[in-house]
Amino acid sequence: MGKLDGKVVIVTGASGGQGQLHARTLASEGAKVVLTDLVEEGGKQVAEEIGDNAIFVKHNIASESEWNNVVNKAEEAFGPVTVLINNAGIAGSAVGKLTGDIPLEEFEQVMNVNATGTFLGMKAVIPSMKKAGGGSIVNISSIGGQFASKGAMAYHTSKFAVTGMTKAAALDYAQDNIRVNSVHPGTIESPALEAAGAEETVKKIKEKTPLRRLGKPEEAAKLVLFLASDDSSFSTGAEFVIDGGVTAEA
Repeated sequence: MGKLDGKVVIVTGASGGQGQLHARTLASEGAKVVLTDLVEEGGKQVAEEIGDNAIFVKHNIASESEWNNVVNKAEEAFGPVTVLINNAGIAGSAVGKLTGDIPLEEFEQVMNVNATGTFLGMKAVIPSMKKAGGGSIVNISSIGGQFASKGAMAYHTSKFAVTGMTKAAALDYAQDNIRVNSVHPGTIESPALEAAGAEETVKKIKEKTPLRRLGKPEEAAKLVLFLASDDSSFSTGAEFVIDGGVTAEA
């Protein structure tokens, strides 16, 4: 018996990185998974590797019509959606720019993906979850959705928005047995951080992290699994931090 037997899950940003690991982890616990991303090649490959319990749908998360299409495809393939992992997000080209120097289009790009995309995902799956008798929405925010830093206003704004909309939606749909929680990662190991020239950056991050290491991708995936499963059945509207202690002394 898997923790997610009978669950139908949508994972956005699932063509690579943390998203594909979320999809694989949830599928390994019995979920039927719909992977979505703008990048087709990686997403199709991951879905094929998972097998019959996975499909891939090309998807712009900032489009309401495409969100509705994803939910329709999920229901056609597997039945009503019971879990949504709003994983897709971007840092954007505005990172490194002061507030007054950010072009409107760069600010809007970050907000469209990180905030509007998350909102549209919740809006799209709620009717399906109601048909199923409940569900779990996991919105991936960031520790950057809890505190700010210089030169990242657009990113912080979008992630604070995810934090706030999570709590509001949790209250809106608690009576429908739809739980909504946010995950706030610190720095997680990734191929980008392993690239040449990143050693000094990683060293500084570790020095600022009480546990003196980066998070492991599988650690984040296990937290998402917990929130997707009935193990977290009394948790809603909450912020789940996975940052090695960074925010404890921020």
